[in-house]
Amino acid sequence: MSNLTLPEYEDIRTAYKRIKSYIHRTPVLTCQALNRMCQAEIYFKCENYQKTGAFKIRGATNAVMSLEDQEVQYGIATHSSGNHAAALAQAAKWRGIKSFVVMPENTSRIKIEAVRGYGAEISFCKPSLKAREEGLNEVVRDTGAVFIHPYNDARIIAGQGTAALELTEEVPDLDAVLAPVGGGGLLSGTSIVVSHMIPGACIYGIEPENADDARRSFHSGKLIPVKNPDTIADGLRTSLGNLTFALIKNYVTDIISVREQKIIFAMRHIWERMKIVVEPSAAVPVAALISRRSEISGRRIGVILSGGNVDLKSLPF
Repeated sequence: MSNLTLPEYEDIRTAYKRIKSYIHRTPVLTCQALNRMCQAEIYFKCENYQKTGAFKIRGATNAVMSLEDQEVQYGIATHSSGNHAAALAQAAKWRGIKSFVVMPENTSRIKIEAVRGYGAEISFCKPSLKAREEGLNEVVRDTGAVFIHPYNDARIIAGQGTAALELTEEVPDLDAVLAPVGGGGLLSGTSIVVSHMIPGACIYGIEPENADDARRSFHSGKLIPVKNPDTIADGLRTSLGNLTFALIKNYVTDIISVREQKIIFAMRHIWERMKIVVEPSAAVPVAALISRRSEISGRRIGVILSGGNVDLKSLPF
């Protein structure tokens, strides 16, 4: 499988065999309080319990472990607001190679510290996709490192899809599956698995209203990049790529956006009712469920809680 081709279901199964000894098989939890609130049966795939604190370790590990030795002799490089950076740094550490990361200067302190802790060399840039890409090109030119895209890479997408693979194996009769969408790696990988494992199930991507490029792209049929998004869900500030967009168009039922105050409300309820730590990006699908509870009454719904890397000094509630 090339990094520039669309992955298929078998690629995700292959990825799972490759990475399963490195990652956690995260739990699927339920919450009666949220079930009552939403009048539905909700099954939460808790990637906040994953190594490095988010689902990103799945795709990063698959990509890094797929490379030949000669490809990684000068290390690997990426741009990321945090979770992919940490995951790639950890995967590089497992592989015994160097990692270089370009991060937006407004990235949360805890994510910067985590990336440094995993051994990556960090360069900072302005908080825009253009600045990220320019910084990344400079790093690659100076170091000779191999670029691994944070989401628009078939190996990354296949790795991210393994979260949904575990979910659908454990709960095989879902009516719908929800995942947050930023760059689209998690949602596109999820959509491949769900369409194969549970034909007929609905697949929804959820994003902040303040960064709703995926919704606008989905409904217009053409890629519309996000411009200077201002959302608490910092992991969802990126735009779709051509690979993720193609898969989302093929498999996803709809993209739904939610307001900032709904995200904060959902995040707080997860903390209070489920007693688990999630970051704002992970709360975005739950915000959609709470906001649209009348539409999901009586249904069985899977939700991927994408991560739990949050700065405890900067809680929104």
